[in-house]
Amino acid sequence: MIHLIDALRIVGFAALLASVPVAGYAQSAAADSYKPGRTPDGQPDLQGIWSNAVITPLERPADLADKEFLSEEEAIEYERRRQEETNMDRRSTDAAADVRNAYNDFWWDFGENIAVTRRTSLVIHPRDGRIPALTDEGQRRSDARAERRRLHPSDGPEDRTLADRCINWGSAGPPMMPTAYNNNFQLVQTADHVLILNEMIHDARIVPLDRRPHLQTDVRQWLGSSRGHWDGDTLVIETTNFTGQTNFRGASENMHLTERFTRVADDVLLYEFTVDDPDAFVESWTVQIPARKTEDLMYEYACHEGNQSMIGILGGARAEEQAAARSSD
Repeated sequence: MIHLIDALRIVGFAALLASVPVAGYAQSAAADSYKPGRTPDGQPDLQGIWSNAVITPLERPADLADKEFLSEEEAIEYERRRQEETNMDRRSTDAAADVRNAYNDFWWDFGENIAVTRRTSLVIHPRDGRIPALTDEGQRRSDARAERRRLHPSDGPEDRTLADRCINWGSAGPPMMPTAYNNNFQLVQTADHVLILNEMIHDARIVPLDRRPHLQTDVRQWLGSSRGHWDGDTLVIETTNFTGQTNFRGASENMHLTERFTRVADDVLLYEFTVDDPDAFVESWTVQIPARKTEDLMYEYACHEGNQSMIGILGGARAEEQAAARSSD
């Protein structure tokens, strides 16, 4: 498989950008001649605040099954349609759906543009743009989790998702994914560490670069055990030691995640990750997201405002149980 970075060096990043009408991405030098600035320690400078807000879907839609890239005209029309579909100011005749929208469009940040590459999905491998099927064991685990949620949705806080409990939001990662808002992340470098600060649930990952080994296999963490190194101008981070509750897209606790960060222009950071988990997927899969430099600030994410929402969730579940018991009498 050819990484997009290699493809960009072949065709020239400036030529690619010149053919793509996406606002916010400055046309810069070709990737084969672009060299990022250096930190005082001599490392490629990836620092700053970046946004991965993009309306390109993770997986290729069924109606684009055989189409890997959009034309310029198709990209413009797709962006227009997606902006209409994600506009939260639209009202619904379904009262329940109207309530579920919760906030008006001001509070959301789905992004306005597709990926600068005009790909029809963020998944670039397999070539069909779809996440591979789960293995038999992976499907069994997924079904068991779904059944557990059905039978015990809110017995206690431990039954709720990690996002509900403000422990980890799947989009914050690792790996990092675009979501409905809080799509900013900040990179800070020192000589022997990289800090990745996510705006979503203010997760901060401190990644050592000194080639130390991962944690022993019986130590499991919400964000896994991350270790980084440089491959030329690309920062490579490998993460293991996840918990079974993380289960990114159905992954097991044995997921091996490889992330790659490459600055291909002053204002474009190419983020790529590969999920390798034979216990869950029939093959590995890779996602690429061009993030753009932003002058926006990082804001605190005050999840649950003191966790008061959990009280409401569990209290509501008890009320539903009592109502069901009364109706059965």
